[in-house]
Amino acid sequence: MKSRFLSNMSHEFRTPLSSIRALATLLLNRVDGELTPEQEKQVTFILQGSVSLNDMVNDLLDIAKIEAGKVDVRAEEFDVGEMFRALRGMLRPLLDDDAPVALVFDEPPEGMTMNTDEGKLSQILRNFISNALKFTERGEIVVRAEALPEEACVRFSVSDTGVGIDSEHLQIIFEEFGQVANHLQAKTKGTGLGLSLCRNLAALLNGSVKVESTPGQGSVFYAIIPVVYTAS
Repeated sequence: MKSRFLSNMSHEFRTPLSSIRALATLLLNRVDGELTPEQEKQVTFILQGSVSLNDMVNDLLDIAKIEAGKVDVRAEEFDVGEMFRALRGMLRPLLDDDAPVALVFDEPPEGMTMNTDEGKLSQILRNFISNALKFTERGEIVVRAEALPEEACVRFSVSDTGVGIDSEHLQIIFEEFGQVANHLQAKTKGTGLGLSLCRNLAALLNGSVKVESTPGQGSVFYAIIPVVYTAS
């Protein structure tokens, strides 16, 4: 019943949200005339709010689909380096040119390939990176891929120099709506769904997630994913 409710609610939200985003974009593009600086600021807030709400709706819908067993894994061979390059291009707009945070993708070993669902793996890494950006005020976020031959897996890591997490809270963050209070929480306004979705997506790929963190120094989020997906 919960999964059905989340799925139906998410679908119902999508249409009005799409309208709000489209209308805000039209206004910002001056289709109906010029805006005053204050009007532009307010319409930008509307667009940012609708984008954030749309992201939450997408996360809810994905979680509902996974819980209902309606998500298919589409495994195909791909190059990890090419996936990193695509992610870099996709996430570059999230950082200003003068941002005090650098987003770094370490080049994976040449010829590193996997045969799993690239879209779902990319979604895990996007959520990890987005989460790191929210809680890192300065320094760098580094994305890496390391082969684990003995486990036939690749260990992906996203490390940051952010606020860090106390050890007693490390398991909470992977639960639905689980959040840890800190001085950046008010600015980020997250729902606590992103990391829960990462955990579910990793399990869907027969993998796992984990985190290591030191308060005040930063965190490292890991996704350990089999090189070749095998349907269970």
